[in-house]
Amino acid sequence: MLILKCSFAVDLHQVIDDAKYWVEHATFPPDEIAVRFIHRVVAIRPYPNGNGRFSRLIADLLAIQLGQPRFIWGRVNLVDPSETRKAYIAALKAADAGDYDRLVTFSRA
Repeated sequence: MLILKCSFAVDLHQVIDDAKYWVEHATFPPDEIAVRFIHRVVAIRPYPNGNGRFSRLIADLLAIQLGQPRFIWGRVNLVDPSETRKAYIAALKAADAGDYDRLVTFSRA
């Protein structure tokens, strides 16, 4: 059984509650809900390694639950340094500033 530090658990609980609210109230389109969710989980950093992979996996699962196809995420390994990884990091930084359009676009590119 995985036990997370208390602050991580609280933060994850909050982002899950926020995502539930976004879904129930159709606050954003389905892709944006999933992308906002991944962005928040990546920022929490619940694990020492693999936060991006974990977050993308659960974003895919959330997209599927919302009736969308799973995301493509640039169609390459985002762990290896590449132009695609740079674009992904740039999209995450844009989301840090409140612009989720680049991350939504990247997730489907």
